[in-house]
Amino acid sequence: MSGTLLNAGTTGALAGSDRFGPAHVFRWNPSSEPGTVLSSTPRALPEGLRLLARAKQIKYATTDVRGKEITASGLVLTPLKNKKNKTVVWAHGTTGIADKCAPSANDDVFWPEARVAVSSLLERGWTVAAPDYPGLGTPGPHPYLVGASEGRSIIDSVRAARNLDDDLSKQYAVDGHSQGGQGTLFANQLAGAYDGELQLKGTVSIAPTSQTRALAEAIPGSAGQGFMAMALYGLNAVEPSFEPETVLTPAARAKGEVLRDGCLAEVLEAYAPPLPLLKNNKLPEAWVDKLYQYVEPGRTPLTAPAFVVQGTDDAIVPAAFTDILVEDQLKGAPVRYDKLPGRDHDQAVIDSTNRVAAWISQRFDS
Repeated sequence: MSGTLLNAGTTGALAGSDRFGPAHVFRWNPSSEPGTVLSSTPRALPEGLRLLARAKQIKYATTDVRGKEITASGLVLTPLKNKKNKTVVWAHGTTGIADKCAPSANDDVFWPEARVAVSSLLERGWTVAAPDYPGLGTPGPHPYLVGASEGRSIIDSVRAARNLDDDLSKQYAVDGHSQGGQGTLFANQLAGAYDGELQLKGTVSIAPTSQTRALAEAIPGSAGQGFMAMALYGLNAVEPSFEPETVLTPAARAKGEVLRDGCLAEVLEAYAPPLPLLKNNKLPEAWVDKLYQYVEPGRTPLTAPAFVVQGTDDAIVPAAFTDILVEDQLKGAPVRYDKLPGRDHDQAVIDSTNRVAAWISQRFDS
């Protein structure tokens, strides 16, 4: 169920309120360091995970793309057996842009393939930090596919996990799918300048979003129009001068309620053809350029080894796009690239769990 392509957040008009209520443990401190845990409460895990770990649903301090302090939410899952005191982040695929689409609070968008991936990590004895990303379940819009936003919240979720558990070492790895695979690459790019005392050992990106310009051209008129609708509001979250209403058709503007109240499946259904999405069926080039600047991974060097996984039958993130990402944009970086014949977008996660866990283990041991 987890999608990707071009996705986004929501304007002030679409933004929801903080759905988790008041903090249970900590009080917000305007000068909180990134990773400071602002609230923590036990969280019952969904089937497939509850026998492997105990979990806490947290809010923690992070920063936006301009360095302003903001709040993010997520889970920290501690294995019940064979705990190794290393942290692996699970960066989830697209769920939507409404507050209700935060996986830490809504099992309906804790996708089946995500549960399989997280289970594999827990079985290795690693603590798993699972961020929601800013604006999902916390104040403000979700800057969907804005990589520097995702990357910061990913890194700061490691700090938050360590603030909950003094035994966790400084070493961490990141495993992400789809939107999360793209965010994982940004975390890798940011780590050298942003993660401070932490030690990133490697990142895994399964079917990461890339080739933003090609997607911006291909999506209008396709079944993926809902991704573009979300992307436009995500761009607005970091570029307020861009007003999505100026490029959307009246029919598309009328669907705004589903962005506030629905998650991925509802959004894709609401914006499906034959609904006309964009005026002139095209996004103006100036805004395509802005999307590219915020969304496209591989524009700055990686700081740690990376492992990219791609199913050859992926209809959401085409294998040809990931080929370009690895062979051109990540050329010269320490990157392993595995293509899985016949696997689609979600099956690539499930069928790569053993090789992903083995690669992360090798990175921790190096």
